[in-house]
Amino acid sequence: MADNHVRVFDTTLRDGEQAPGFSLRPAEKLQLARQIDALGVDIIEAGFPIASPADAEAVRQIATEIRRPVIACLARCHRADLEKAAWAIKPAARGRIHTFIATSDLHLKVKLRMSREQCLEAAVESVRYARQQTDDVQFSAEDATRSDIDFLCKVVESVIAVGATTINLPDTVGYTTPDETRDFFDRIRARVPNSDKVIFSTHCHDDLGLAVANSLAAIQGGARQVECTVNGIGERAGNAALEEIVMTLRIRSDRMPFTTSVMTKEIYPASEMLTKLTGQGVQVNKAVVGRNAFAHEAGIHQDGMLKDRRTYEIMRAEDVGAPWNPLVLGKHSGRHAVQRRCADLGFQLDGDELVEVYRGLMSIADDRKVLTDQDIRNVIARARAVQPAPHDAVDPFDTPSAAQPAIHESGYGHGV
Repeated sequence: MADNHVRVFDTTLRDGEQAPGFSLRPAEKLQLARQIDALGVDIIEAGFPIASPADAEAVRQIATEIRRPVIACLARCHRADLEKAAWAIKPAARGRIHTFIATSDLHLKVKLRMSREQCLEAAVESVRYARQQTDDVQFSAEDATRSDIDFLCKVVESVIAVGATTINLPDTVGYTTPDETRDFFDRIRARVPNSDKVIFSTHCHDDLGLAVANSLAAIQGGARQVECTVNGIGERAGNAALEEIVMTLRIRSDRMPFTTSVMTKEIYPASEMLTKLTGQGVQVNKAVVGRNAFAHEAGIHQDGMLKDRRTYEIMRAEDVGAPWNPLVLGKHSGRHAVQRRCADLGFQLDGDELVEVYRGLMSIADDRKVLTDQDIRNVIARARAVQPAPHDAVDPFDTPSAAQPAIHESGYGHGV
């Protein structure tokens, strides 16, 4: 595989499903796994088998049915976890055990209550055992970005020596910044003697809103696996959003010449399915998949869109499988957008009639957030039922005044 290819590790069904309110039943996890498979991701982390019998069964079902991608599951550095994980992925065409332990002094002292030496021993023994169950073993150093780098390098070198094939260095609490992240991966890869034998992976959380930026920085620092979730769901503020990472790499290939295997037209369907199954909506201004991601209300934007979509859209809704309904009519809309929407509904408006309808719609928009198609029909019906205004009447589109500011043909009188 080319060195510039980034493997997409989808953890929607594991880290994402652990978030409050996102719990799924086994049948629902299997349904979503089918859609994530259609996305074309390289690895699906199907769950955390030791967490519950239902989760173990869900992983087993997914491993049995979903054959193309690697099916991974999570296990702590405990024998019971590892045995359950091995059972769950046994039917998989390609199964991976993903084992982890915290390496930061804070986690070791407060949470695990163990020494660095005990941590290292547990990591090595767990990877060695996991490798006896499958030839694909991923090791994660939880809280890696807040770990002592000398100790972290020692752990990484040791687990590679006993068979780890992927090394994940997560920013577990979303603490780092992009410049730190890139330097972090560069330093680890340079210092670990056998780093060229494994794939390095990044797993970033969004506590400071930097998960996607940090993931991209990690790729620039040499990571060739990125862990992410549909809609960015996950613990606390969530994980790096799959759709944002994939589309950034696609749109800005001039700055980041990396490829993925994701079928972008399946991004929106995956987002919609996740929303339907969990009952948890996506924020309207969410990048790539939000309701407003390809919508425009401001007149100046609408005018540009009507002339050339590239003026205000750097990607097409069709590219991610989303519907494209760009013109949202509201108080910021211009006449061109109103005229276009009316035409879409079968009404050809020009001249005084367009002015009359535009005025009527804007008066409604002062009290409404969004104008509906029925509002348009009602206003047109009223305008066509009355006599046109005298030609010498004051037209707010032609005559600026203190009470009525000038409004440009394209709606430039409204804010951008």
